[in-house]
Amino acid sequence: MPTKLLIFAVTINAVIGQLFLKRALAALGGAAAVANFPKFILAAAKSPWIYSSIAIQGFGYVLWMIVVSRVKLGVATASTGAGFYLLSALAAWAIYGESLSSLQWLGICFVTIGVICVSLSPA
Repeated sequence: MPTKLLIFAVTINAVIGQLFLKRALAALGGAAAVANFPKFILAAAKSPWIYSSIAIQGFGYVLWMIVVSRVKLGVATASTGAGFYLLSALAAWAIYGESLSSLQWLGICFVTIGVICVSLSPA
């Protein structure tokens, strides 16, 4: 599989894993549920959303090992991060209705542009 496609797969995988984790935490009661940590851990241990998130992120870790074996770590991290910051915010907005201010979107765009520059610059 081409390295660029692997980097894209890792990025999408990370976003989906975080979306599943967010769904799991909402189903468990969100921040209020975490206040009673022992009860929260027991509930999380029974959550199919938690297990799904772990499975997705575990698969992403395997993909990540392949990427890191092919590309410099700094470049791999920047390449994945560029998409992750932007796609996470867009997915959270589209799926969970989360909103960010114009200044926050501007910051995400600047970070994304910065990490793209890191990943594109010659070694």
